[in-house]
Amino acid sequence: MNSKRIGFAVAAAAMFGFSGAAYAECTTDIAKDDLTDAQVVELYECIKSELREGYTAQGDERATAYQSWGAAFTVPGGIGNHGSRFLTTFVNDTGYLEYVRFKDEGAKMPVGTVIAKESFNVNKKGKVKKGPLFFMEKVAAGEADEYGNWVYSALHVKGKVMKLKQSFCHNCHGNYEDQDALGYPEEDYRITVFSN
Repeated sequence: MNSKRIGFAVAAAAMFGFSGAAYAECTTDIAKDDLTDAQVVELYECIKSELREGYTAQGDERATAYQSWGAAFTVPGGIGNHGSRFLTTFVNDTGYLEYVRFKDEGAKMPVGTVIAKESFNVNKKGKVKKGPLFFMEKVAAGEADEYGNWVYSALHVKGKVMKLKQSFCHNCHGNYEDQDALGYPEEDYRITVFSN
């Protein structure tokens, strides 16, 4: 960590109520449900490098690629889904501009769209816990028709491919049929690209 970043971390720790040692260890004494948006962002910044290093540990190309994709969020959100973890959402160039329209009806993502969601949690002791990296990939008609032409996958925190049942993921995502199975970031936490 360079000196500029260390200075930022110390200032952020003071601003958001973390002690220097607690911030360095990615912990907080504030209950998960009581964290402010700014505090969630600080915890994410604290763990982000470690998350990404773990995801790439087994050489999965997507784990490196998504880090340069467009972000669709301003604050990690999504509590209630994916094991009540905080989620960040990134979309590749193929689907980014369509995704960030956040259509409630008539959404149709182009084939080749890949969406990545980092995840983390805060346990009862206030420690930030790394979570899986989730992917959704839009495939051509006939490849996964029963799942809306989406293929779901995930990587463990150390980069190992997780075993997932497609039906398990689609049982939730299928509830968003008018949105092409997209469970968008919470409305207050969506990046603004279009002003409609």
